[in-house]
Amino acid sequence: MRTLYVRIIITTMAIMIASAVIAFAVTNIYYQYYLKPQNDEKITHIANNIVEIYNHNNNQSIDDFLNAMTDLGYKFYLIDQEGTEKTFGDPFSSTAMNERYIEKILDGQVYHGIKNYPWKPFVTGFFDNELVNTIGVPVMVDGERQALFVRPNSSQQFGEMRFFLAVLLILTLLFSFLLVLVSTRYIVNPIKNLTIATKKIAAGNYHLKLKVKRKDEIGRLANDFSKMSRNLEQIEEKRQEFVSSVSHEIQSPLTSIQGFSKLIKEEELSKEERIHYLTIIEKESKRLSLLSKQLLTLSFLDSEKDINEGQKFDVAAQLRETIQTTEWQWREKNISIELDISSVYLKGDPRLLQQVWVNLVSNAIRYTDNNGKITLRTHEKKKEIDVVVEDTGIGITEENIPFLFDRFYKVDKARTRTEDSTGLGLAIVKKIIELHDGTIMVESTLGEGSRFIVTLPREN
Repeated sequence: MRTLYVRIIITTMAIMIASAVIAFAVTNIYYQYYLKPQNDEKITHIANNIVEIYNHNNNQSIDDFLNAMTDLGYKFYLIDQEGTEKTFGDPFSSTAMNERYIEKILDGQVYHGIKNYPWKPFVTGFFDNELVNTIGVPVMVDGERQALFVRPNSSQQFGEMRFFLAVLLILTLLFSFLLVLVSTRYIVNPIKNLTIATKKIAAGNYHLKLKVKRKDEIGRLANDFSKMSRNLEQIEEKRQEFVSSVSHEIQSPLTSIQGFSKLIKEEELSKEERIHYLTIIEKESKRLSLLSKQLLTLSFLDSEKDINEGQKFDVAAQLRETIQTTEWQWREKNISIELDISSVYLKGDPRLLQQVWVNLVSNAIRYTDNNGKITLRTHEKKKEIDVVVEDTGIGITEENIPFLFDRFYKVDKARTRTEDSTGLGLAIVKKIIELHDGTIMVESTLGEGSRFIVTLPREN
């Protein structure tokens, strides 16, 4: 299995080699269609100048003249009427030439071998040292017309440059490969660290600190990964805290039930004492039943993503029904109820939202002293509706407000224990409201009362 490091290296080198091949091919095409005709024209002009210079030096031998011209970086091939051939300068790799072209030169025409040299993919004709890749011009030697073939001596003109370019290309590729090896390791190392960290997280180790100071995409990925690790750690802590809280909430009533059941069974008790103990057992059983019901409700709500198919209903009707349902509670404490509500229709799950209003009103009654007041009001907005449940109860301290909706959180554990509270009611309320795309806020002053504001989207 190839690692990412190997894949990047192979891919990069393949790209470099492919780029070099493509660049060479494109350069060759450019030479064939643009530079080669220009080169043919230039060498033709030089060949004509050489012939013209020779014609102005009639006293000089053609052999001596051409030998002298080879120092300028050219090679020559001379053929007379009898077919005698002479080479001046470095020899040609091939002297094969169609007799028809030689005859045309002897007849006074010019041979454009460079321009008409066959096109070969990936092989530029500029360096092909063949007689057919030359310029042929007629020249008068001792009154006889002969054929003179001319081409640059690439070895003489570009020998050092060709070596220099070859060394430059080899060193460029070599250093490029070495730099690819180093730079790829720089890129891949953080990913390797992320892989190791992922395995640790999969094993349950969330205490990770990735030392990545880069500002690129990998750096941002590492930072996001660290945030994810911290979030998972917090979730794991909350999960353990949740399990501990559930265990505690279940263990406490079970201990009471077991203790009082054993007491009733083993002791000689009066009727009043037996009824008292049985009342406690019944009360603790109800607490267990409530806790079980609320845990099942939370499990159901956690599995729901949103309320896909809602039902249209009147919020004001639900609030009135809630007041009627809890009437015995607020009448027992002589609490006055004030309603400032109007009919507003929402779309959602009326059964779940009814549970929200019952929970909020029940809490308001529980924490409001005798002869207090509870106010329910609605406030319509363009796209939302606010439902406010306000009481004149004991209030909540500012440091407790951020934790009110945490599961099993109790502001006054001693007080809520006697009130059969499980600490799950407000967590259920918040979850139901979020499923309806709403929000809930709390405003409270210790000793003066609390205000719960539920905001829900209106039905258009």
